[in-house]
Amino acid sequence: MTDTEDRLSAPARNEPPPSVPHGGRTPLGFAVVALFVAAANLRPAIAAVSPLVDRIRTDLDLSATGVSLLTTVPTLAMGLCAPLAASVGRRWGLQRGVLLGLLVVAVATAARGLGESTWLQLCCAAVVGAGIAIAQTLLPAVVKTRFADRAGLVTGIYTAGLGLGGAVAAGVSAPLADALDSWPGALASWAVLAVAGMVLWSAAKGPLGLEHIDGPKGPATTGLPWRSALAWRITAVAAGNSALYYCELAWIAPLLHDDGGYSESSAGFMLTVMISIQVVAMLGVPALMGERTDKRPGLAVTTVLTAVGFVGFAVSPGTATWVWIVAMGIGHGGLFTLVLTLPVWASRDAAHAGRLSAMAFFIGYACAAVGPVVVGALRDTTGDYHLAFALLAAVTVLMLLPIARLSPQRIDADRTSGT
Repeated sequence: MTDTEDRLSAPARNEPPPSVPHGGRTPLGFAVVALFVAAANLRPAIAAVSPLVDRIRTDLDLSATGVSLLTTVPTLAMGLCAPLAASVGRRWGLQRGVLLGLLVVAVATAARGLGESTWLQLCCAAVVGAGIAIAQTLLPAVVKTRFADRAGLVTGIYTAGLGLGGAVAAGVSAPLADALDSWPGALASWAVLAVAGMVLWSAAKGPLGLEHIDGPKGPATTGLPWRSALAWRITAVAAGNSALYYCELAWIAPLLHDDGGYSESSAGFMLTVMISIQVVAMLGVPALMGERTDKRPGLAVTTVLTAVGFVGFAVSPGTATWVWIVAMGIGHGGLFTLVLTLPVWASRDAAHAGRLSAMAFFIGYACAAVGPVVVGALRDTTGDYHLAFALLAAVTVLMLLPIARLSPQRIDADRTSGT
């Protein structure tokens, strides 16, 4: 990226971004709450599917590979549509861009209640993924613009929102389907949370102070840092992290039920507990690390813990299950936040943060979409999840290679080169 291109990526009018309105901590706190609630809407549409897998497979007559598409399709859409966030941010700004993303999520989620049709559910899942891509890709630019001095902590807060939304959806969707006597109705009910997120985000317009701040410039993929080695390392870590996360959401509850011998309700409860532990780790790990310049130790430790969890689930899902749940909860919860922090930590400004995150989401989620399908296909082929989860453990270990090259010296060199 040249100096000229970088200047073109700066906020509109070449003015310094307006400061958060005065008024003490309350307005700023309200802005963080709005960020948290907005993020809480970016996972329920995906996490709600896992505890309902058996019902969906039966009603739609799908194989494990087929039902995995309900996780893969939105994940793929999140990757393919991530660069569109640049155009949305340029045209509408960060404030309205995130709001638009939440609106798309709300409408597509509500449409899932229209019937038990495979094509309807897949189309709604794709549109939901597009809405998530818009909001999620712009959020790092929001953090870089408004909370640069506390980027790790605030990223942990909105990442905790991601996790909490997924945890609640995983734990509540099955009982909700029982109460409504309809799994499409249970999936559609999460539109209520999206509407609440839109209302709160709109109410926080003043404290957020984003009205005149544009998102990253550049059409589609042309403004992304394709020539940056740093961007590719961040993208590789993001791809592995995303693949692991969506495989967890889609398959840990079925694994505990089929291979671990737990009941459907117990398996769903365990998934909820694991995600809840992740939420705590999403906040706790960044707080313990502080704003230190070298993120590699934290990334390495949390990656190893995540690998331990996958190995345990692969080898012995019915024995010492809570050990694997705790390892996965602490490890991947902390890892998830640290990975989402990378574009903010490694960027020069809000526009650069947006470009790094757009590339990470574009390539990362496109690759990650393959994960749930591979697990489903291996489950159909072998009759269990042992080989699939061993493969996920291997992917986790391989993530240590790009992590090792994310040194502060390489980060500084990338910033200086302007790529």
